[in-house]
Amino acid sequence: MNRAPKVLLPLASFVVVVAGLKAAAALIQPFLLALFLAILTLPLMTWLRRRLPNWLAILLTVSAALAVIIGAGVLLSESVAGFVERAPGYQQRLRQVAVDLDEWLADRDLVTLAELGLGRADPSAILDLAVGTLRGLATVVTNLVLVFITLVFLLLEVIRLPAKLSLALDDSERTLERWGHAVEHVQRYLVIKTAVSAATGLIIGLGTGLLGLDFPILWGILAFLFNYIPNLGSILAALPACLLALAQLGPVLALGVVLLYGGVNLLLGNILEPQLLGRRLGLSPLVVFASLVFWGWVWGPVGMFLSVPLTVIVRIVLESSEELGWVATLLAAQPRARPVVATPSGVQPPPEPPAAVG
Repeated sequence: MNRAPKVLLPLASFVVVVAGLKAAAALIQPFLLALFLAILTLPLMTWLRRRLPNWLAILLTVSAALAVIIGAGVLLSESVAGFVERAPGYQQRLRQVAVDLDEWLADRDLVTLAELGLGRADPSAILDLAVGTLRGLATVVTNLVLVFITLVFLLLEVIRLPAKLSLALDDSERTLERWGHAVEHVQRYLVIKTAVSAATGLIIGLGTGLLGLDFPILWGILAFLFNYIPNLGSILAALPACLLALAQLGPVLALGVVLLYGGVNLLLGNILEPQLLGRRLGLSPLVVFASLVFWGWVWGPVGMFLSVPLTVIVRIVLESSEELGWVATLLAAQPRARPVVATPSGVQPPPEPPAAVG
């Protein structure tokens, strides 16, 4: 039997959905940011609801999130303004460092930058990219009104959602269990990631300040934010700081900045965070990297920050689907049996593997 139509229809649907996501990015992104803020602040609201009226619990939860983000936004905006103002001077020093390095290599009959094909390379271009990125981040921070309005309505809806589902759906218990499972996994990921990112930002900020690097608050906030981007985030956060250290402090202290970033990312990102997350995340490293590229292409920097939580939700939803459960199996970090699927005729266990022939 020809199975091409069964494959082409999901692929065509996928293309249409992706095109819609790109076209509606301005509308969907604030909603998704509010959704993940709601998931992240849900434990606080649940704790407050046990002690206070619902409206007051929601008000305090949103106020706490707003205070943290506005405080970080003010510090980030001030640091970005100072860094942008002094960036031309840093760029000039960085160009001079490249010239001095080329002369030092030539005096010792070593391979020069020109001979390596890097004679026209301008390391200060990375600072230009950093300036543009920082301006973009500052713009995002100042446009969070819609996100917080959406957050208020989402938290209000969370209170009434179980009662609505129990009346609207025939199989409300199973639906609540499935989505509760998804929320639990995403919430665990976001809480652990936020805690590790905060520790990373704090250590980077204090360390760069002790080494004498300008704008340590900026590098701490950047380390916190970019730590949400898997695999590449720590490198993107470290590059401008290390180049600035080379231009401002010289090669010895610049090496200290490199070791600071490398040590923090090794201990927190590669040892502590995997131990805390364990296998609950359930995504293979290839899928994590592919999701970073895909969501970054669809929604830019916001998509990169949300890549892993979005992919976790997709995997958990697919895992409970009879038709598309095989996709969830391919996304998982470790191969495992498909879960039991409820069918109209009852509960159907996963199929047994075929017997060996011979």
